[in-house]
Amino acid sequence: MPVQELHDAPLAPLTTFRLGGPATRLVVATTDDEVIAAVREADDSGTPLLIIGGGSNLVIGDKGFDGTALRIATRGFALDGTRLELAAGEVWTDAVARTVEAGLAGIECLAGIPGSAGATPIQNVGAYGQEVSGTITEVVAYDRTTGQTVTLANDECAFSYRHSRFKQHPERYVVLRVRFALEDAAGLSAPVRYAETAKALGVEVGDRVPAAHARETVLRLRAGKGMVLDPEDHDTWSAGSFFTNPILTAAEYETFLGRVRDRLGDGVAPPAYPVGDGRTKTSAAWLIDRAGFTKGYGSGPARISTKHALALTNRGEATTEDLLALAREVVAGVRDAFGVTLVNEPVTVGVSL
Repeated sequence: MPVQELHDAPLAPLTTFRLGGPATRLVVATTDDEVIAAVREADDSGTPLLIIGGGSNLVIGDKGFDGTALRIATRGFALDGTRLELAAGEVWTDAVARTVEAGLAGIECLAGIPGSAGATPIQNVGAYGQEVSGTITEVVAYDRTTGQTVTLANDECAFSYRHSRFKQHPERYVVLRVRFALEDAAGLSAPVRYAETAKALGVEVGDRVPAAHARETVLRLRAGKGMVLDPEDHDTWSAGSFFTNPILTAAEYETFLGRVRDRLGDGVAPPAYPVGDGRTKTSAAWLIDRAGFTKGYGSGPARISTKHALALTNRGEATTEDLLALAREVVAGVRDAFGVTLVNEPVTVGVSL
């Protein structure tokens, strides 16, 4: 079938925020060859290129995108024993469900995360004690610098918290396929690593449970926070967590604790998770809430979710500028309250905070 091509194409329907103006041109690619051909055409002609997968991590400006938007709609789910290969366009949450149905462990706690498989290594997607970097073995990508298809092993991907080689060089790599090594634990999950998940499951951290039960529990937890897509629920018209959890040096953390004491008193301890090298990760949601931006905050068409303080949402009539105004207000408020600058997790196109 010919490659689908549209001009002056609306992009808002391709994002979970349902925000943003049109693209000059939209190409929908259903094979790796079509993806590569579209990228090469744009690069050879000097045309700006925007890659779109599931659209769950994009904030597109109201003016849209002056260039070619390439929607990756490739399909491919290949399971060989515990080895899994996904085409970049595969729907991530569906792929997780199929691995659990096959009795395999390793990504069951990543259920319900919207978006495509190809986006997972870029952001090193993680939740509830699991990150894709823990199971990815290889990423197949088109290297726009060399014009070649490359296969990068896990240790070449430079994975870290919500970061990777692909995110560090966003204009260089286009992910085509992702390969995973899962675990056959006789239908059980990987060891539960996240306290909230363990509590919901009624087990201790480190225990295993049936993988299907872990997946169902995570889906329930996510739905309670508005983090499972539902077109009827405006709390899910979002990009999930809008800000990453801050990681502070030892000195920054001590200063932060002082600001907490000044604002909230001696008896309040913020969430703290050591991450090595003397650094500490704290909770962006906690900072936002304690700075006064509680669930449901806002009076306009863009507001904080009624279910989770970390999600900014489109209540149905918002513009991207409405969303950004709210995000800037939150960033400034948290900085004023605690001296910590929040960083947006979604990719911005044609706009910035």
